[in-house]
Amino acid sequence: MSKRIGGLRRKTRSKLRKNVRAKGKISLSKYFQTFIKDDKVRLNAEPAVQKGMYFRRFHNKTGVVKGKKGKCYEIIIKDGRKEKMLIVHPVHLRRA
Repeated sequence: MSKRIGGLRRKTRSKLRKNVRAKGKISLSKYFQTFIKDDKVRLNAEPAVQKGMYFRRFHNKTGVVKGKKGKCYEIIIKDGRKEKMLIVHPVHLRRA
């Protein structure tokens, strides 16, 4: 049996990189932003925060907020013909 090579952030050097002008401290308003059920949100990863980050395939996809789970939000997205639920920290979300 073969071993799996690489982790979740494999081959993401350019995808999960900040612009030079965007580097620095993250504003606290991104941590405390709130969403309600049926809000449309865009998945936009914050590379400085790994907690609550989603898989790289879903980067820049738009989804709908289903509910809240602790500090994170449950997001429903379409992946091909399937609907998938992701649990994402609010730092990685923007209003769409």
